[in-house]
Amino acid sequence: MSPNGSDRSPRRPMRRKLLQALTAGLVLATATGCTYKDFPRLGMPTPTTEEAPRILSLWQGSWAAAIAVGCLVWGLVLWSAIFHRRSRTKVEVPPQTRYNMPIEALYTVVPLLVVSVLFYFTARDESKLLDESKKPDVTVNVVGYQWSWAFNYIADVPGSTGDAKTDKNLSAIPDRFKNAFPANAGGVYDVGTPASRNPQTGLPGPTLWLPKGKTVRFILTSRDVNHSFWVLPFLMKMDVIPGHTNSFQVTPNKEGTFRGKCAELCGQDHSRMLFNVKVVSPERYEQHLKDLAKKGQTGYVPAGIAQTSHEKNRETNNL
Repeated sequence: MSPNGSDRSPRRPMRRKLLQALTAGLVLATATGCTYKDFPRLGMPTPTTEEAPRILSLWQGSWAAAIAVGCLVWGLVLWSAIFHRRSRTKVEVPPQTRYNMPIEALYTVVPLLVVSVLFYFTARDESKLLDESKKPDVTVNVVGYQWSWAFNYIADVPGSTGDAKTDKNLSAIPDRFKNAFPANAGGVYDVGTPASRNPQTGLPGPTLWLPKGKTVRFILTSRDVNHSFWVLPFLMKMDVIPGHTNSFQVTPNKEGTFRGKCAELCGQDHSRMLFNVKVVSPERYEQHLKDLAKKGQTGYVPAGIAQTSHEKNRETNNL
């Protein structure tokens, strides 16, 4: 009983606040608009490439490890708070333990094991995702610039003459990529602005066309500052760096129009660096390239800033 004669416990306000916090958390968790089918992906979009499930699996595994460690830490905190709280009847200081080697070894070894396991799976999957030993069916030079995107389709397109291997607009691309270019690849291009929109969906930004079931190599170059090429349902992004050429390969396996954006803060209108990816049948893809050629969009737009001497030496030494 409290000093004023009331039987109201001082713990009740705290319990009430805890109940309110749990209720608010439950409302937030259930009001996100996600269905039960979305929960296994833990916020990730539905994968649309053959490589994306590997990334999703790594994401899910990382979450599982984080939840397991979180439950252990929360359990120890709650256990200590409940079973080792100060007694109302005993006010003496409990016995103090200065050293406990088993416990100290435990909280040193366990984090090392967790980090080592995560590092192993990350390195394993990264080596698979960045493997470019397979010759691509399609090569696209993605050019980032403030504040939109250009796409150089490196292909032998009827109505377009030239050679991508010697084209001066592609001089920034290293020779190691050009060795895989098709012969007589006159090519076509498409250039976007922040005001561009996909005619079918109305989504902002230019539209990159890709063929379903074909291995696509993206060669990423920049004309000005750092950008980042991110197609959301591909579950993968990569930096677009001036003076340095990055690349990766994917195989789209679902048709549709998907959203893409720049994932690197690149200036005032960074938020407007949006684009779309339209995955279609190989026949429609080839027809699209022919349509670009008929519009006069033949050849290539400048790929970007040429590689620095330091970067060229680094690539030569790593060959």
